[in-house]
Amino acid sequence: MATKQQIAEIMNNGSTGNVIAAVCSFFIPGMGQLVQGRWFKALVMCVLTPVMWVFLLGWLIHLWSVLDAACYEGPMDNYGYPDAGALQRG
Repeated sequence: MATKQQIAEIMNNGSTGNVIAAVCSFFIPGMGQLVQGRWFKALVMCVLTPVMWVFLLGWLIHLWSVLDAACYEGPMDNYGYPDAGALQRG
């Protein structure tokens, strides 16, 4: 079983999972959040982007989607480490 420190290193910004999520969000806004298991935020970004393109501001939501997916750190425990229980629960 991995220690909290090992899990923290795996889930750092720039980890493979975050890079994949950011690339997914680059092509389809909200897809990166969906890959990370954050379905509500994915839905908001997927709906909000086309609405904002009507006002020529969709690029803001699109950029936000990519940056949010790239910088996501996952659920944390009370000590600031990634919640290993949440990772095991799925």
